[in-house]
Amino acid sequence: MNFLTRFSLRNAVAIFIISFLLILAGLYSFSRLKVDLLPNIEFPTLSVETIYPGASPEDVDENVTSKLEDQLDAVEGVKSITSTSFDSVSIINMEFPFSADIDEVEQQVENILKEANLPDSTSTEINRFSFGTFPIFNISLFGVDDTSVEEVVDTKLLPELNKINGINSISVGGRVEELLSISVDPDKATQYGLTLEEIRKQITDKSLSFPAGTITSESIEIPVRVQEKVDTIQTLRDLTITPAFSNPNAPVTSITLGDIAEIKETSEKPEITRFNLEESLSMAVTKKQDANTVEVADQVLEVLNKYDDEIRYSIGFDSAEGITKSVETLVKEGLLGALFASIAVLLFLRNVRATIIAIISIPLSLLVASIFLYQLDISLNIMTLGGMAVAVGRVVDDSIVVIENIFRRVRKSQEGMTNDLIETSTKEILKAITSSTITTVVVFLPLGFVGGITGEFFLPFALTIIFALLTSLIVAITIVPILAKFSFKKVPPEEKEGKMERAFGKVILWSLKKKWIVISLSVLTLLGGLGLTSSLGFTFIPNEEQKLLVASVRLPSSTSLERTNEIALELEQYFDQNDTIEDVTAGIGSRDFQTGLKRKNQANYFLSLNENAEVASFIPELQSQMEEIVFEMEPEATLGVQEQSTGGPPSNNNVNIDLFSDDLDALQEASIEVENYMNSLNTLKYVSNNFSEKQKQIVVDIDSKKASELGISGFQVLGTISDQTRPVTINDFSLTDSDRSLQIQYEQDQITLDDLNNLPLFTSQGVYTVSDVAQVKEVESFTSIQKLDGNVYARISAQIVGDNIQAVTQEVINGVQDNVTLPNGVSFEGGGGSDETVETFQQLGLAMLIAIGLVYITMLITFGKARIPFIILSSLIFVPIGSLFGLFIAQEPLSVSVMIGFLMLIGIVTTNAIVMVDRVGQNIEEKGMFIREALVEAGKTRLRPILMTAFATITALLPLAFTTSSGTLISKGLAITVIGGLTSSTLLTLVLLPVLYELFFFKESKKQLKEKQ
Repeated sequence: MNFLTRFSLRNAVAIFIISFLLILAGLYSFSRLKVDLLPNIEFPTLSVETIYPGASPEDVDENVTSKLEDQLDAVEGVKSITSTSFDSVSIINMEFPFSADIDEVEQQVENILKEANLPDSTSTEINRFSFGTFPIFNISLFGVDDTSVEEVVDTKLLPELNKINGINSISVGGRVEELLSISVDPDKATQYGLTLEEIRKQITDKSLSFPAGTITSESIEIPVRVQEKVDTIQTLRDLTITPAFSNPNAPVTSITLGDIAEIKETSEKPEITRFNLEESLSMAVTKKQDANTVEVADQVLEVLNKYDDEIRYSIGFDSAEGITKSVETLVKEGLLGALFASIAVLLFLRNVRATIIAIISIPLSLLVASIFLYQLDISLNIMTLGGMAVAVGRVVDDSIVVIENIFRRVRKSQEGMTNDLIETSTKEILKAITSSTITTVVVFLPLGFVGGITGEFFLPFALTIIFALLTSLIVAITIVPILAKFSFKKVPPEEKEGKMERAFGKVILWSLKKKWIVISLSVLTLLGGLGLTSSLGFTFIPNEEQKLLVASVRLPSSTSLERTNEIALELEQYFDQNDTIEDVTAGIGSRDFQTGLKRKNQANYFLSLNENAEVASFIPELQSQMEEIVFEMEPEATLGVQEQSTGGPPSNNNVNIDLFSDDLDALQEASIEVENYMNSLNTLKYVSNNFSEKQKQIVVDIDSKKASELGISGFQVLGTISDQTRPVTINDFSLTDSDRSLQIQYEQDQITLDDLNNLPLFTSQGVYTVSDVAQVKEVESFTSIQKLDGNVYARISAQIVGDNIQAVTQEVINGVQDNVTLPNGVSFEGGGGSDETVETFQQLGLAMLIAIGLVYITMLITFGKARIPFIILSSLIFVPIGSLFGLFIAQEPLSVSVMIGFLMLIGIVTTNAIVMVDRVGQNIEEKGMFIREALVEAGKTRLRPILMTAFATITALLPLAFTTSSGTLISKGLAITVIGGLTSSTLLTLVLLPVLYELFFFKESKKQLKEKQ
């Protein structure tokens, strides 16, 4: 690559123009990068949601869920299938490996659904899941003065918001739904043989509009349309209804709808939403997966502010604000790192011009990396920014080595600064910096062997560092020599060997004479560091405290919306008086956070805490107060409070106990026992039980023999009962210039068990009642049925307090086994995040071994000798010393980010070793020095650049290591690992490496020492 240096020196102007163009392209690319919190990752999961109107959980499971599970299990690559059968709804979740082609899988699932032979009334939908599916906003809207907020939202806000390119969906809760209620007199309906369904059909038949061909008039074709409209309430009242049959006592054969029913306009609120006790509309905004979160959020707020004279708004949840803070923090840490690295270089070089030349690689490398990120459509997120912040210290290394070598050679030279001298100086260390940069790059290649979300999540991080490092190498051998040529016209002559170099020369000589002392001390220090691992803890990603809480209260399933709202208000009044809570967004009857289903018996809250809140201690206190309020009003309620998930990589800080049994009652009993036990452990928090509660249900059990004798079919019984118990709805019925729903029901009090028994069944043999052919009874049944891979199960989950997830997981599993007596027929399995974490760590361990192999091959190609790479790699054994001590002091657990830090150290540590070993080789091969002399000289010569590069990298990472800001947690563990490991490995490289080198060449060295004597 020396030709690049030669070309640059001869074409300096062209290089400067190219550099200027790259800076402009980099600035443009950086400004155009999408800003998001996390990499744009689509999870390899599919969710199949099936609506089966009116079916019980048992019917849904039998006729939908079980049928689909059997067929979906055959889909290629499926890892696991979980399902839940609710009233009228089946949800099946399928998980696949990240290597799966989800488009192809989705096509297979669609084909299965088409041929599944499900009941006719069912409808299915397939959904995907990614970081982009999380709402970016939850906004509460209020009208100003007497303005109708719903009218503004429908006529102005929604049309304008839907024009924003990046918006995927907008859902609005808390609306008042305008209905036209048609209350039918049951006696009159019976008199004329009319059912609600028959009335609905006759209404819809009177509202039609169809094309009927064309006629030609004066050579012009005019389309013909036939229409019949029911467009006013009065027209609806006057609508003629044809009776199914006439009662002999009733001479009327033609009646109107107004004769048998009362028609009136009503309104209802299927869900109630409030913000700080004030009723509002609640608007959730979801962006498209590849959209720029911050840009979309800004455009949404711009539209809202446009109508500030008609509406006002409050934001309960804003992911864009968190993203902006995280990005600003990482940019600040990166700039501070660059500043610290610059100061470190200046302290060593003691020359402002040389320092500026050395650090020129920082902006250039990062801007060129931005060009690649933009072309690959990778967003600016905590991983790419973290990669840039981490790379800041490393990208100056090559430039430091080049400028230091040029500076040193010029001071020795009598000729001054010449092209030949610069070229020779660069060539002298070209092999060292090229191989060291390539080794740092290749250590990231094995990340491809790390499966699951870890590999996907850290890929943008690795790519950012790779692009920046490769650019820094090009900068070091092209731009740095040119700048050195123009900057060092006058260079002071070389000073005598400094005190530091002389002292270090003596240290090397002593260590070479006392090899076993040096090695023994290194081994003892390593063992001491490894001994600390048991006290560090073991986690996937450390928990990061959130100032936004999610709370929910679920009442018994038969609870009305009004009763739920009453209890929810009591809680909100308590929240309002609590100084720690700033804002409360409440949704009563709104969508459940976990299932997405609307439940009238559930209230959900977003609780924004003030910045000084101690979340860990506040949550138990809050939950205790909530329980006191709720249990007094409804003892059978369940509630929970926890921190809002950031939507980031799974922390895996959870433990699951899965219970299996076909006996649902035994399963419920076991799940409660396990839940109570887990709640008693102070090592767990947020304990949840997914097994459903029971609710009352009326079952009409038809006697087939009796029904057959009387000529009554099961469908006739079903139709008769449904007609009495279920209102009939006509959606989007055009009336008085607006679309509204028509609800047709009987005008009567709530139907009772006796009423059901006495319902008439008309047959050719006469009139019978339901009790003549069926037994009507009240039973208790479960509100849902959960399955895992086809087996009915209950899952009791909890988050682990602290970071030692493996130990706590095992403790919980053993505790359930020893302390909980499970009913007969119930089996259990324990697991959770610990299993995935162990698997990920094993994959990362394999990645490190492969990285070491790749580094060895790279150095073997570079140096051409098998022993040299072994000498360099043997120093890696002692890398964990500083890292483990650093993690212990900072109280950071072993985590995935720490493992990535170790992976980086493989490349960084070998860089310093290569720089030194390359000099030793030059001394032996070109200057004919003995091994020991070559080692001492290389140590003295390379001391300053090695210390400079290490110090620059360490100081650049200090802001990340000491940060307390949110959104930098992944980078923090990595920074501490690299700082500690680089500190210890630098000292070991300078002292231990010469010892290992002489041991590997023991015979030659011994022979040379005898000759010298």
